[in-house]
Amino acid sequence: MRKRRATFARGGPRYCGTVKTQLKLGAELGAVVITVSDRCARGEREDRSGPVAVDALGEVGIPCGPPRVVPDGIESVAGAISGALGDGARLVVTTGGTGVSARDLTPEGTATVLHTLLPGISERMRAVSVATIPTAMLSRGLAGIADSVGNNGALVVNLPGSAGAVRDGVTILAPLVRHIIDQLDGGDH
Repeated sequence: MRKRRATFARGGPRYCGTVKTQLKLGAELGAVVITVSDRCARGEREDRSGPVAVDALGEVGIPCGPPRVVPDGIESVAGAISGALGDGARLVVTTGGTGVSARDLTPEGTATVLHTLLPGISERMRAVSVATIPTAMLSRGLAGIADSVGNNGALVVNLPGSAGAVRDGVTILAPLVRHIIDQLDGGDH
């Protein structure tokens, strides 16, 4: 991949040569949304946050299929994420299970599959959310890198289960995904 060489003239930089192409995300990205909720998994409540995540990702050019719904718990979360990674996903977004109740174990399940934490992503999400919802500081969601079958790794991010937090999270995440996947694939800074 060649980069353009910048030359400066009136009005700012002008470029000669070819443009460094951005990673184009699409079906090959293999983005997967996982809703973590006992009640949704039992069919007692409609999944609201998963479809919001799918729609929000689609709006920023990251299409994915319908959300996968699993019950709360370390094993169910780890199994669902591992299944998505086994399918070759490059982005896995979970919704729900990041709070402090006894069954909120999404971070613990996620931690079993991550090999590199990216705490700045989760810190930023909490900082943005706490400005409008003070209890957002209780979210324990993680973000990090995991191995993914057939490629150089995947980004895994836990979002809270509320639709608003999911929208905010995707807004924060969207400009980072392309860069992170490019870096995992050996791209330049």
